[in-house]
Amino acid sequence: MASTATFLSTTLARSSSLSSNTSSPSGVNNKVVVRSSFPSQSSSRRLRAAFVVPRAAASGTEKASAPNKKDSYNKEDKERVVQVHGIDEFDAALRAAKNRLVVVEFAASHSASSSRMYPSMVQLSRTCGDVDFLLVMGDESEATKALCRREGVARVPHFAFYKGARKVHEEEGIGPDQLAGDVLYYGDSHQAVVQLRSRDDVEALIDEHRAGAEGEGGKLVVLDVGLKHCGPCVKVYPTVVKLSRTMADTTVFARMNGDENESCMEFLRDMDVVEVPTFLFIRDGKIVGRYIGSGKGELVGEILRYSGVRVTY
Repeated sequence: MASTATFLSTTLARSSSLSSNTSSPSGVNNKVVVRSSFPSQSSSRRLRAAFVVPRAAASGTEKASAPNKKDSYNKEDKERVVQVHGIDEFDAALRAAKNRLVVVEFAASHSASSSRMYPSMVQLSRTCGDVDFLLVMGDESEATKALCRREGVARVPHFAFYKGARKVHEEEGIGPDQLAGDVLYYGDSHQAVVQLRSRDDVEALIDEHRAGAEGEGGKLVVLDVGLKHCGPCVKVYPTVVKLSRTMADTTVFARMNGDENESCMEFLRDMDVVEVPTFLFIRDGKIVGRYIGSGKGELVGEILRYSGVRVTY
C-alpha cells in the first residue's frame, strides 16, 4: 500500500509544476504573521453546513449509514474508514493509533456536503496506509451527539486531525484537495523531509551536513518554517515533499512548526521569522538566504540559486 507522502505529493503536485507559478503575488498575499502566543482553535475559518440534530435519535439497532455514494466502494474499502459510535470507542481508536495521524470526519445524514466529501475519505484511506480514518455520524445517537459536543463540533462536515490522542488541527467547509493537502502536511512521517521540534534538532541537522575539512560532503539545508494552522504552508508543502526526493543528493529539506512548542517559537523569534511560510537556506552553519511566501516557482528558483545553479529569469 502506498505511503501518504508518495500518493499525496504526486496527486497534489500535478497542478503545480516545478517550472510554473513564478509570479510573486500568489506567494506573498497570503502570509501569516507569527505571534509569540500559540493560535487558538477559534481562528479556524467559518463553518459551512449547520449541524442540525434531528429530533428523533437513531434506534441503535444497526449502524448508521455513511454519507451517500458509499455503495460505489467495495466492503474492504469502506472498512478502512472505521465508523465509531461513542466516546469510549473514539478514545480507544485514538490510543490504538499511537503516533500515527488519525483523520476524523464528523458528518450527518442530512448533510449534502458530508455526502460529497465521504468518497474522498474513502479514496484517501485506500492509498494512505500510514494514516487512520474515522467516521462519526453526529446524528446517529445520543452517544455520537455527546462526542460531537465534547470535540466542539457544531457544524458538518468537520474534519479533525489527531496525533498521540491529541488534536493537532481541524477544518470545516473544505474540499477534497484541501483535505488531501492536510493529510500530507499533518501525516508526514515516512519521507525525506526531516521534522524538527527544537533548537537542538536544528543545530544537530546543521552540524550533520557541514562540509568536511576539504569541503566535501556538505549539503544545502532548506528549512521550511511554518505554523500548524497556516493555509499557505499547507499549500506549498507538496512541492517541498517532491523536491526532497528529487534533490536528495545535494539538498536536505527540513521543517519546523513554530507553534509546536515554546522552543520552536523562540527559534523563530531568534531567526527574525515574522511571516510564514519562510524558507531558510543554510550552508556550513550559516544562513545564506531566505524566501518568504508560497510561490512554488519562486521557491524552486531560490533553492537552485543557493545550490549553485545559475538561474536566469
